[in-house]
Amino acid sequence: MGAMAQNPPNLRPDLAPRLVIDSPRREGQPTIGMVSLGCPKALVDSERILTRLRAEGYAISPDYAGADAVIVNTCGFLDSAKAESLEAIGEALRENGRVIVTGCLGAEPDYITGAHPKVLAVTGPHQYEQVLDAVHGAVPPAPDPFVDLLPATGVRLTPRHFSYLKISEGCNHTCRFCIIPDMRGRLASRPERAVLREAEKLVEAGVRELLVISQDTSAYGTDWKGAVKFPILPLARELGQLGAWVRLHYVYPYPHVRELIPLMAEGLVLPYLDIPFQHAHPEVLRRMARPAAAARTLDEIAAWRRDCPEIALRSTFIVGYPGETEAEFQTLLDWLDEAQLDRVGCFQYENVAGARSNALPDHVAPELKQERWDRFMEKAQAISEAKLAAKVGRRIEVIVDEVDEDGATCRTKADAPEIDGNLFIDEGFERLAPGDILTVEVEEAGDYDLWGRPV
Repeated sequence: MGAMAQNPPNLRPDLAPRLVIDSPRREGQPTIGMVSLGCPKALVDSERILTRLRAEGYAISPDYAGADAVIVNTCGFLDSAKAESLEAIGEALRENGRVIVTGCLGAEPDYITGAHPKVLAVTGPHQYEQVLDAVHGAVPPAPDPFVDLLPATGVRLTPRHFSYLKISEGCNHTCRFCIIPDMRGRLASRPERAVLREAEKLVEAGVRELLVISQDTSAYGTDWKGAVKFPILPLARELGQLGAWVRLHYVYPYPHVRELIPLMAEGLVLPYLDIPFQHAHPEVLRRMARPAAAARTLDEIAAWRRDCPEIALRSTFIVGYPGETEAEFQTLLDWLDEAQLDRVGCFQYENVAGARSNALPDHVAPELKQERWDRFMEKAQAISEAKLAAKVGRRIEVIVDEVDEDGATCRTKADAPEIDGNLFIDEGFERLAPGDILTVEVEEAGDYDLWGRPV
């Protein structure tokens, strides 16, 4: 099966890919280190900050070595993520000493300065100007107009062949377990022409796959007065004309989502939907204050598959939500059996400071949460294994992510970077390069990954 590791079943769906920075440094150039934690939306914020810094003549370092100061872009989604953020800030202080904090956890400056009083500045999410002001104060720019020409695409932290495309900020939902609306505000959609211009520039620069992200992709543009009814539909169609793969993330299952499915059947948008269902029992969803009805959702899934048989569905779920009974959890397992989702991530519920779910009665014991998580992942893994086994012998299109001496690591249209599975090629890969799109015949399947050969 090749020497490469299989995709682990418990990848955190709230995490973005690793930082990838390729930035040569000239003699004497002021250098800023960047540590980007959290989700793909935070990664986009990091890219915007770095684009501006590069334009002002700073070199960028992916770690602390040789950096004059370090920016830590934090995550505040879960208490465990907050702990990771505090740990990263502490490590940056130890290794470098000059640290600027931004991102979601920056919305709670006292929490950060209480733990790390020596940080130079704390700014909240997408406060680009304040971050730049803090950098200028700590490390004055020394631009060289002859060499510091900003590349047209800015700085991207993802590999050159795929890029995240953020279409909106904030969220209008009030789910009890989530504090994103408090941190990032209400829905604010980017103008369609700005999104399309950014997408065109990315594709011109060699990007082969656009990953569309927001807090609520299906609600894109519904905050505009006098707009077309569902602006995500014309935006997706326009993006589909650019010649790159277009992958939609964080799509709530509103009824108008079914109008996206013909775009997938036509090949304009990848047949892939990432939908945060979170649970399947109506009472749990009510306690979560989720805008979803699980019974109707199964009907929607059936309709999507009827209109686009190739569609791959990814989702995330929470087990052990306060008050979750064994019967409610069993309903979730039965629903998963019926829904037969292709890719599934799962959290054990955690209290998050400021979330309304903390005050709910009947919190589930940690060992029971773990036991339910194990049972849930066992079922999800069995579904994944059966779905992948059915692909053996088929010819499918893949995109190449990495090539090394052992082989090529690729993804199918059913796989988003970092959170889903891979397809490995361990023979006949020598001429392949990242970003190549080719047809392979699937020869072998595991729990989460495939193996194949070029045809």
